[in-house]
Amino acid sequence: MALRGLVIARNIHTTNINNEIRKMARLRVVDNSDIGKRAMLEGKPPKCIHVYNKSLVGYIGDRVLVAIRGEMKKGILVGLRQTQNPKVPRFDSNNVVLIDDNGTPLGTRIHVPIPLILRTILKQKTHSKGADYTKLLAIAPKFV
Repeated sequence: MALRGLVIARNIHTTNINNEIRKMARLRVVDNSDIGKRAMLEGKPPKCIHVYNKSLVGYIGDRVLVAIRGEMKKGILVGLRQTQNPKVPRFDSNNVVLIDDNGTPLGTRIHVPIPLILRTILKQKTHSKGADYTKLLAIAPKFV
């Protein structure tokens, strides 16, 4: 028997591609911190647990809480796949630099260029009593 005219139902995903940093998004560690290197070599990249802003969607320069190798670490988003404002580059992966509680990076070098707009964003977020994010700008190799 021929089954002409029979329509086979397929599971077609019709929603937009979600390139945002939300909870459970996979990130790529781009500094040379020990915990970041080991996690990326094992093929277990960190996942975002929480985004520290009101909209709970991460943008460039936002702090995130990540789960990496069974630990919770904080990080700064330095490159995103989602479409950005004009003159802000779009990256191939979601990049994060791990920091400790007072804002100093865990690594001593960043492997990828970071956006120039990050310089103004992090200087606005640096307070005299709070975290100092300018150290992250000092270890960046170049700006795009």
